[in-house]
Amino acid sequence: MELTYLKTFCEVAKWGSFTRTAENLGYAQSSITTQIQRLEESYGAVLFERFGRSMRLTIAGEALLPYAKEVIRLHEESKEVVSKQSKGTLSIGTIETLAAYYLPPYLQTYRQQYPDISIMIQPANEPFIIESVKEGTLDVGIILDPPFADPELHTQVLREEELVIIANPEHRFSQLSEIQVEDLAGEPLILTEDGCSYRAMLLKVLRHSEIDFKPSYEFGNLEAIKQCVVYGLGVALLPRIAVADDIQKQKLIAVPFNHPECRFYTQLVYSKKKWQSKAFIGFVDLIGEGNHQNN
Repeated sequence: MELTYLKTFCEVAKWGSFTRTAENLGYAQSSITTQIQRLEESYGAVLFERFGRSMRLTIAGEALLPYAKEVIRLHEESKEVVSKQSKGTLSIGTIETLAAYYLPPYLQTYRQQYPDISIMIQPANEPFIIESVKEGTLDVGIILDPPFADPELHTQVLREEELVIIANPEHRFSQLSEIQVEDLAGEPLILTEDGCSYRAMLLKVLRHSEIDFKPSYEFGNLEAIKQCVVYGLGVALLPRIAVADDIQKQKLIAVPFNHPECRFYTQLVYSKKKWQSKAFIGFVDLIGEGNHQNN
């Protein structure tokens, strides 16, 4: 059954005339008659009866009218929603660091622009995020990695993130302007969880340089790492954005880690096969423009 027939039915019910309906809809009167006949055939009931010079709804027509109006209303609403892409869910995969210290202001702005979009944040490590974006279980990934490329993904570098060695303010590192890999010899290291890209880089550099290092603690939680450093239990490598507030409060010191492999970038990734709704494009544009302005 075509939606057009229901619209025509409502118009005839409104005007009580096939002729008046034809004039308002721009159809020939014979077309109106045919549409109503087909609607009656579909429902197996007579919907109109002649009453003097006008057409009046039968009992069956009276029963159909509220349903027809609701179907038309839902159709119009669906067109608006699909056109605006103003409802649905946007799933974002990212690491804890970026979820906590990078994304919130963008999410706030996005919520103002798309109030009916539900945002689902999936914290995970980079390999899981990348694979999930490829499989389509995540709409977009925001990763912290060296420059990344994959033939199945669009990748947009948003900004470089400075990695620093954090320590207790009384630590000897407070006298240094930057940390060389040799400076970490013998230092108790507090590491992020396995699968973290900058942890992998640090361990690779230490082993390649044959530095004697001591992994003392391993946490999947940034606050736990920072608290252990505050209490002098070791030093840790973290992005500066994760410790900016602690530095300002003088709870920690942060010294740049100087190594050619220590170049990490916040990057946006999404599948080349991804259907790009207006809400999706709005998020990508917001993230890209925001970082362009910051740079």
